[in-house]
Amino acid sequence: MLITDLRVHTCFAMWRNWVFVELATDSGLTGVGEATLEGRELTVAGHLEDLRRTLVGRDPRDLRAHVRDLTRDPFWVGGYVAQSGLAAVEMAMWDLIGQDLKVPVWRLLGGRVRDRVRVYANGWYFGVSTPASWGERAGEVVELGYDAMKFDPFGRAGPVIERDALDHAVAIVEAVRFAVGPRVDLMIEGHGRFDVYSAIRIAHALAPFDAFWFEEPIAPGNLAALAEVRRASPIQIATGERLFSRLDYRELLTAGAAAVIQPDVVHAGGIAETLAIASMAEAWMVPVAPHNPNGPVATAASLVVDAVAPNFLIQEMLAPWDADWRDAVIEGSPRVVDGHLAIPDRPGLGVRLVPEEIARHPYQPVDLGFFGAASVLDTVDLGGSNR
Repeated sequence: MLITDLRVHTCFAMWRNWVFVELATDSGLTGVGEATLEGRELTVAGHLEDLRRTLVGRDPRDLRAHVRDLTRDPFWVGGYVAQSGLAAVEMAMWDLIGQDLKVPVWRLLGGRVRDRVRVYANGWYFGVSTPASWGERAGEVVELGYDAMKFDPFGRAGPVIERDALDHAVAIVEAVRFAVGPRVDLMIEGHGRFDVYSAIRIAHALAPFDAFWFEEPIAPGNLAALAEVRRASPIQIATGERLFSRLDYRELLTAGAAAVIQPDVVHAGGIAETLAIASMAEAWMVPVAPHNPNGPVATAASLVVDAVAPNFLIQEMLAPWDADWRDAVIEGSPRVVDGHLAIPDRPGLGVRLVPEEIARHPYQPVDLGFFGAASVLDTVDLGGSNR
């Protein structure tokens, strides 16, 4: 079996574009992967076009050799563009191997340790404003069967959070907690925008509401500062979506800077690399909660990690608060039932692209500016002069 072509599909998906990959082979099998990179979709699509020269004519069943070559031979390696491109073709090669052997990918990796995974809802709060409306929307999430949800109540505040902004955020969290009751886990998102003192101040303000974790309280890049926040925080610190390999995670874990890690199977370089990260975290007794605001192919790949990793904690999921065509652009789209995703038994990743449906939603330029005037987070502008 030899790779004969690499095809890139971009698909508009509201606040970003999904980037899907197909690896065609002379056997008639086609493998799928995803390289969605919000706001940089054309960049990663161009990188994937460059990878075609390396991959065409090779046997995808020699996956390890190809990953080694793609991460050793080029002069420019690593980072979010290279790792996202690598992840897409790595997923597609796993998919091809599984199809060729007629087994799901998780079977190739030693079998699953669970047959379904708990998920938490994200993206449900876009467009709400007052604390009361936050509470009402949160109640709707619980009615859909979720018992965990993540949200960013801080608008465009930061890096120093002012009193009014903190009071408003606390009022939102209080309203959500009141609406959902004591048995629903609340993950609070910081989007990496606060300084150390503000992050610690926020963590203590969140503690009375039994927040499950405080995610990305400060920007990635300063592990000593993040470790300081973790030591002072009364709730768990979760981070890792903007780390790109096991090398980055080795430093994070050694610094003791996170209680929960969140590798993204797309940006961390694929399924095998994400499992290596999870295995390394297991040695520190740190659980893994894969990051996934991506499309349905990335969700299928994340489910492989979730199935195999013993220290899996919970999986992020945007559906049903995503583009209405999410389930139409692929066959076999993973769907949430009672707050859980089932581990599929279909060969490979268990999903197939529907190119004609993807073509109905062509690429549209979207900039993911969280803290600008058009931010999806801008419920009430209380950020002050510190933006």
